[in-house]
Amino acid sequence: MPIRPDLRPLYPPHWRDLSRYVRFERAGGRCQGCFRPHLARVRCLPDGRWFDDDARTWRDQRGRPARWPNLLETPERRSTRVVLAAAHLDNDPSNNRLANLKSLCQRCHMLHDRPHHLAQRWITYRRRYAMGDLFLGLYNENAT
Repeated sequence: MPIRPDLRPLYPPHWRDLSRYVRFERAGGRCQGCFRPHLARVRCLPDGRWFDDDARTWRDQRGRPARWPNLLETPERRSTRVVLAAAHLDNDPSNNRLANLKSLCQRCHMLHDRPHHLAQRWITYRRRYAMGDLFLGLYNENAT
């Protein structure tokens, strides 16, 4: 996952090597949340189940064997390519201890970061509202 330019100074110079170690040596090239393999094309369902080609079975969102989809669920199946990233468990990019890093696929990474993203969204909305009050005056619903 690309690093935003404004967050680049928070990462150490050896971040590529650290990320590679977490994703491939420590996690074995699999997501530590759902156990999907890196760069594999997997068939998945909206509820998080995915087909494991190696084991020839469906797995749930935690990587455990799951029930096979029925005929009604089959049309909802889609294919996606798995890409692993080294995720910060505390959402602090300056905390690069190995205990704070975990290898996660895109889906697991977004699910892990969801509360943080929602909080950031709320802060952004409040900041915009405050900037409007500061420079444009109080919001008036009757103004044209």
